[in-house]
Amino acid sequence: MTQNDPTYGFDTLQIHAGARPDPATGARQVPIYQTTAYVFRDAEHAAALFNLQEVGYIYSRLTNPTVAALQERMATLEGGAGTVCCSSGHAAQIMALFPLMGPGLNIVASSRLYGGTITQFSQTIKRFGWSATFVDFDDTDAVQAAIDDNTRAIFCESIANPGGYITDLDAIAGIADAAGIPLIVDNTSATPYLCRPIEHGATLVVHSMTKYLTGNGTVTGGCVVDSGKFDWSASDKFPSLSAPEPAYHGLKFHETFGPLAFTFHGIAIGLRDLGMTLNPQAAHYTLMGIETLSLRMEKHVANATEIASWLEAHPAVEGVTYAGLASSPYHGRVASICPKGAGGLFTVALKGGYESCIKFVDSLEIFSHVANLGDTRSLVIHSASTTHRQLSAEQQAAAGAAPNVVRISIGIEDPKDLIADLDQALKKAST
Repeated sequence: MTQNDPTYGFDTLQIHAGARPDPATGARQVPIYQTTAYVFRDAEHAAALFNLQEVGYIYSRLTNPTVAALQERMATLEGGAGTVCCSSGHAAQIMALFPLMGPGLNIVASSRLYGGTITQFSQTIKRFGWSATFVDFDDTDAVQAAIDDNTRAIFCESIANPGGYITDLDAIAGIADAAGIPLIVDNTSATPYLCRPIEHGATLVVHSMTKYLTGNGTVTGGCVVDSGKFDWSASDKFPSLSAPEPAYHGLKFHETFGPLAFTFHGIAIGLRDLGMTLNPQAAHYTLMGIETLSLRMEKHVANATEIASWLEAHPAVEGVTYAGLASSPYHGRVASICPKGAGGLFTVALKGGYESCIKFVDSLEIFSHVANLGDTRSLVIHSASTTHRQLSAEQQAAAGAAPNVVRISIGIEDPKDLIADLDQALKKAST
């Protein structure tokens, strides 16, 4: 079963893609290959592996059979050519940028991003000599104007965290194509069940698999899915992929591996040198989580739609950002970008401001106050005092995390119970 097989539906692929009975034991579930290294058949076999002349297993920092199954499944579900899995969503972002960037180069990024991503792009990547320009991606003229000769990628989220805003991926992909640079889309909040960014022109798709893909709050993980459609040799902008690689005797990744150039580079150089390895047990948990992804996402969406509608009518609520609501300015994009629903993540602005948000969060009983999203459990956090705390007031507002805003990740519990919990907390927050 491969990602190129047109006969299987999503529900089938989320269970079977990448998973085959273990050839040694017949085990039906993908085994956890808890091993560091792999025995070579002989010296010639070892040399071929290290020269990238043969695909196989060398050392689990690079490749592991459990992780490989997850990589194939993610490529299949996203409609990509290949995937590199790594230790977290933040690791995936660096892995995505690493082959593209160099000192003095920049990316154009949406101002509506997870707070940790804004910090990573505005502060941490400066240590590599990279930089980011943040733009409101609803203003496509501003996105286009922000691109210069040193821009090497455009970065956005399909459904933005925390506000649940939906990006016009087709429009942004058109800008990226015209500039001859890749579009990188963080698809964490949507998952490939709700949105397939590659079908809208994305070059690379990144995930924090910690969230909806695993779905149970047990492990961290990330991945980069390569569309396999970008021509890395069309210009001299991406020498890591188009020019001779000294570490492999002058091998040219794009010339040698074609659509899998980025994936092979991510493993052979990215994981080799950065070491952001996903451990096999985490891969196993994520594989199991993905088996029920469509069922969970349908419930997340149904619950979020019902609860967001209820919250919007509550007297203590100033506004709700859920794109599934007819009142949302992003509602019109749901049908084209996320046809199966607007996800389970949104923010709520309370009329009582910062102090009411703190009381509200502290008064909830079913909702868990944690720095996470995408769990089967409903989660809540006050972004301005936590995940977006390092940002300026202007950055917080731009990211949809103003002081009077609470981020809510709706789980798959009984919606009536969740509404009752929200109601009692809002009453306490209003006194």
